[in-house]
Amino acid sequence: MSSPSNPRALALVGMPGAGKSLCAQHLAELGFFQFRFGGIVTDEVLRRGLPLTPENERAVREEFRAQDGMDAIARRALPILKAELAHRPTIVIDGLYSFSEYKLLREEFGAGLIIVAVVTTRQLRYERLTHRPERPLTPEEAQSRDIAEIENLEKGGPIAIADYTLLNDADPSTLIAALDNLIQQLSLKP
Repeated sequence: MSSPSNPRALALVGMPGAGKSLCAQHLAELGFFQFRFGGIVTDEVLRRGLPLTPENERAVREEFRAQDGMDAIARRALPILKAELAHRPTIVIDGLYSFSEYKLLREEFGAGLIIVAVVTTRQLRYERLTHRPERPLTPEEAQSRDIAEIENLEKGGPIAIADYTLLNDADPSTLIAALDNLIQQLSLKP
């Protein structure tokens, strides 16, 4: 679908609080279409009339995967991603979770799929998650989510196999500068 010199789907991966959403928001501000995989889950939680809590999100996420396989979220997202790629040079995927999702997208997009891991220390992630305005987590909730995502969602695979890694251990402007440098290096256009 894409040649190696023309990557078209950039997927941001990382553990909660690493900085994926900050990167996705910046890319959206630059004009890139971005699709948040977690939006499929939160939309379903709200559709069911449930409060938007980490527990309800986890239940829906794990239900989707139990019913439809570990690549369930990517399968639901694929028609939207393909439709956007039909008229955009590059799209951004915020929050690719499982290794099965990675394999499905790699099969669909080939060398046009670029995986960027956003990483930082666990302590810093937990601190950020405690203070974030939307869906904050206590350190205990963050640790529980980490374990559930690693054990139940194959989350470590996409992070481990990432094409590029951005270290987010300073202020947000440092991360954004590194992201901008990578976008320029890859010659990605919105």
